[in-house]
Amino acid sequence: MRNKPLFVLLFLIIIAACKTEHKVKDRIKEDVLVLAADSLHGRATGTEGELLAASYIANRFQEIGIQPKGTDKYFQAFTFSPKTDPHSEVEYARQTNDSTITGRNVIGFIDNNAENTIIIGAHYDHLGMGQEGSLHRGEPAIHNGADDNASGVAVMLHLAARLIHGNTNNNYLFIAFSGEEMGLLGSNYFVKNPTVDLSKTNYMINMDMVGRLKKNKNLAVYGTGTSPIWEETINTANEAHVFDLKLNPSGVGPSDHTSFYLQDIPVLHLFTGQHVDYHKPSDDLEKLNYQGMLQISNYIYKIISQLNASGKLEFTKTANESDDTPRFKVTLGVVPDYLFDGKGMRIDGVSEDRPAQKAGLQKGDVVIQLGEHSVINMKSYMKALSQFENGDTTTVKVDRNGNTVTAKIVFFNKK
Repeated sequence: MRNKPLFVLLFLIIIAACKTEHKVKDRIKEDVLVLAADSLHGRATGTEGELLAASYIANRFQEIGIQPKGTDKYFQAFTFSPKTDPHSEVEYARQTNDSTITGRNVIGFIDNNAENTIIIGAHYDHLGMGQEGSLHRGEPAIHNGADDNASGVAVMLHLAARLIHGNTNNNYLFIAFSGEEMGLLGSNYFVKNPTVDLSKTNYMINMDMVGRLKKNKNLAVYGTGTSPIWEETINTANEAHVFDLKLNPSGVGPSDHTSFYLQDIPVLHLFTGQHVDYHKPSDDLEKLNYQGMLQISNYIYKIISQLNASGKLEFTKTANESDDTPRFKVTLGVVPDYLFDGKGMRIDGVSEDRPAQKAGLQKGDVVIQLGEHSVINMKSYMKALSQFENGDTTTVKVDRNGNTVTAKIVFFNKK
C-alpha cells in the first residue's frame, strides 16, 4: 500500500486526539456572580433567594448534561421545624405548616454504569439578611456568602463539566446542599434519605470556602485519615507543589462531609482558610481568588483521576477532635489563621470593638501566651481561653515581627 506512512500518521493522530483531555470553559466566576448576587438576598434556607439559587444550579446541571437524581427532578425537598433549644436536634416534618421551613438539596448524576459512585458536594445556602450565626453588628444586611459558599458550588460545577467527559470507572453524584448553616441539615437529610445506594459510595469530596487562596497557597485538606490511600494520593496530585497543603486526618468537622463520614464513607474536605469577612455582609465576590479556585478544581480532578482505577476505597475511622475541644465562654474577638503551622495562634483578623482591638492586637500577631497558659497551637489556645470568665482581666503575649509584645486583655462574653 503506497500511502501506508500517511495512513499510519493519520491513525496516530486519531489515537492522540482520543487521549486529549476535553477542555471545559471556565465559568467559575460567572457562577459566583449569580449565586452571590444581591438579588438572592443571601440564600437563606427556605427563602425565595434559596429557591432561585437552587433553580440556577439545576439549570446548570441540565446544561452540562447531568441527569436529575432528586426526588422531584433535580430537587430533594426537606421540611423541618427550627430548633427552640440550641442543644436539641432538628426534627424533620412530613407536612408543612406555618412553623416549618422547607429547604432543597439540588442533586445531579453522571451514570457511567459503574459499580461505585463518588459524591461531590458543596452547600449553597447562607445567612440571608443576617440570621443566627452572623458576626455582623448593625442593621440587617444581605450576607452574599461569596466565599461561604458560592465558591464551593462554582468549583463543583466546574468539576461536573469535566467529569462528564472522562474518568468513567465510577459514577458521580453532585449535591448542592441546603441547610448547612443551620446545622448540616441538607446533608444529614440526604444520608437518611439517599437517592442512590449509599453502600456503593466510593468516597465523598466536600468544598466549603475555597475562594480565598492566599499568596502562600495554603490549602487545608481535612479527612486524610478516613482512608489509608488518601495521604499518598493527595500529595502525589500536588507533585508540582501548587499548594502548601495542611493535612488534618479527622473526618468530623463543621461542614457537610461529616454527615458522610458518620456513614463510614471516606471523605475529603477542602478549605482555603478563615477570614475577617466570614459570616458578614462583606464576604463579597470581588474578594475571591478565581484563579485559585480553578487551581483547586484542577487539583481535585487530579485526585479523582489518580484513583479512577483503584476500585472502592477502604474506610478508616479517625479520632473525633471535637469530642475533646475545650468549651469557652469568652472571646478575644479575632479571626484565627487555622492554616498557620508555626508555634502559637496567628491572628488573621481583628474584630471591631472587641477585647483584642481594645488591647491593640493586630492582624499578623502570633499569640504565644494567655495569662499563665502557653499557646503553641490552636488547641492550646482554646484550652487557655476556656480558663477565663466574663469580666476577667489578664495579659496576652504576642510575637509581632520577631518582637514579644505584652498587652492587657479584659474579656467579654462569647457571642
